[in-house]
Amino acid sequence: MPDLTESGVTSDVDIAEVVAAHIDVDRLVTLVQDVCRIPSILGEEGPLAEFLAGVMAGSGFDDARTQDVLPGRPNAIGLLDFGGGPEAGKTVVFTGHMDTKPVSHGWKLTEPFSGEIIDGAVYGHGIMDMKAALVCQIIAMEALRASGLPLKGRLAMAAVSDHMGDQLGSIKYFEEYTADLAVLGELSDNEIFLGHRGRYYYDVHVRGISAHTCHKPLAVNANMLAAHAIIELDASKLEPQLEEWVTSLFGPETFMSPGRVYGGLPPGGPSMIPDECVIRVDCRPQPGVTLEEVRAEVERCLAKAKEREPRFEAEVVLADVKPGYLAAPEAEVTQLMIRAVRSVRDAEPELQVAGWLGDTASFGDRIPTIIFGPGGEPVYCPDEHLSIDDIVEATKVYAAFAAYALLED
Repeated sequence: MPDLTESGVTSDVDIAEVVAAHIDVDRLVTLVQDVCRIPSILGEEGPLAEFLAGVMAGSGFDDARTQDVLPGRPNAIGLLDFGGGPEAGKTVVFTGHMDTKPVSHGWKLTEPFSGEIIDGAVYGHGIMDMKAALVCQIIAMEALRASGLPLKGRLAMAAVSDHMGDQLGSIKYFEEYTADLAVLGELSDNEIFLGHRGRYYYDVHVRGISAHTCHKPLAVNANMLAAHAIIELDASKLEPQLEEWVTSLFGPETFMSPGRVYGGLPPGGPSMIPDECVIRVDCRPQPGVTLEEVRAEVERCLAKAKEREPRFEAEVVLADVKPGYLAAPEAEVTQLMIRAVRSVRDAEPELQVAGWLGDTASFGDRIPTIIFGPGGEPVYCPDEHLSIDDIVEATKVYAAFAAYALLED
């Protein structure tokens, strides 16, 4: 491998340019088109996992294969070892999810799975969240290997399933593998995201008294009772005490919404006034907001509902917890990404955060992670597309990040 000083590679920009010169842009764009043509809606990740595992195996990655997660829904994994195994240097993981939401209605310029290029952009359902980033990460790994830079340690790839379910793909991968640093390729408009809000689900079981509709005076309609709770929950404005820098990033409010309501009987069934209605309360807390704080706010809203309707009775059940994530600005993983973006873009990046939930909810407490990826809002809309320029820029940033992390001292 070349000596950096002798070869004239003496700065971050030099290193980034050396690696960028080995990015095969034609291959990059073609593979992005290919993944756009493979549907991978939640529950149907298998074909895309097989494809990505095949791409890595064909490129000579080590241990390139699918990793079992759920029946027919594996992860696609592989790695590059730059000498000495994990003991010789850092292990860095590039990761992102394969699953997408269902196809949006209203496509006009092309078909959702066409992968067509129109005016310098690739069109495809889920391209921003986050099929393109997966390809960018793999091509960045290939470019780093081809660069000839003196590296040590390992660079791994984990394309995971079930992100939009229970994040079982990420959970499975990081149960079997560890890392010193990770980059999550979620859509960030090629800006640096330090983290994201969490997600707490509370189910409010509202109880009434059932009766046939003809005997309405004997009943207490659980749906009616729940309506009082829905009004109070929707009006919630919880502003917990947080560190000032966290509030400056996320804003003061923990958002809470009665997102789903289950009550009564399905259409076509017998006539009956329901005695139960369940409200799924969707809470999106900033990192650092505790379950106790959110539970107390839910209980406060329900107490207000009982003031409105004295017959109101309910049980609160914690249904799911996905914590928020936040990397410190001074953390190594953050500083490496700042260097990478600065060197590629020749501008100082702004540190931001996301409102959505990332897979870092399941592994960020163990693996220092930064979020960076092409694409941004609005996402999952008709004619979803991503410019080739943004795809190339993201690949350059991933490659630079890995180079800085794995360069020999």
